[in-house]
Amino acid sequence: MMEEVSDESSSIRSVKIDADERGGWSSDRPRREGAPRREADVSVRNRVLRPADRMRYSPGSLVVVVSASKADRDAFVERVFESPNAILSLDKVRGLLAGRVAEDEIEARAPELLEAAVAKRLEGEHAVVLAAEGVDAAERERFVRLAARAGRPRHLILLETARERVAEEDRAPLNALRSALDAGQLGAEGFHTALRLGGGSADEIKRIVFRPEPRDD
Repeated sequence: MMEEVSDESSSIRSVKIDADERGGWSSDRPRREGAPRREADVSVRNRVLRPADRMRYSPGSLVVVVSASKADRDAFVERVFESPNAILSLDKVRGLLAGRVAEDEIEARAPELLEAAVAKRLEGEHAVVLAAEGVDAAERERFVRLAARAGRPRHLILLETARERVAEEDRAPLNALRSALDAGQLGAEGFHTALRLGGGSADEIKRIVFRPEPRDD
């Protein structure tokens, strides 16, 4: 059972994921000899969140931030997330590789190193804020599966941008993501919660933190 909790004393909206919902569900049927191995089912119940001044996710969560504008994406994650070390992206890895490996190797090595870094943090129960490279579902799936294997909660934030900043090839997948999110269907992708920020709603969020639920004393 997932629960969105509003803490009036701290004005923080938190998202709690019960332990039995952190992983995905997979079939118990035995695999036939010689049959291709099926991917584990990472689908979960999904809840669509509303923006709040301050938001809290549980420690060790994966939060995927998707936007058709890299500039808007980067400005948002740098402004609202309190843990800079948790923020990872292909651009960040490319920057770390620049000058250390040949230029023609960077594009091949960056995705591998990013996946390794995400997996290491999740397995260590450290939060990850993934600034997604694009809006395609295949990119998100790789990281959702890493988090599911580690038993970590998964969340998505869709950051809308001005229409003129959306590339032609991004419009169809972006529309599909937007429709699925609004319909509460992103549980099929393995996300426990989803949040869509458009217009001025992104400015409503002042801080996003990774903290455990406050104890009732």
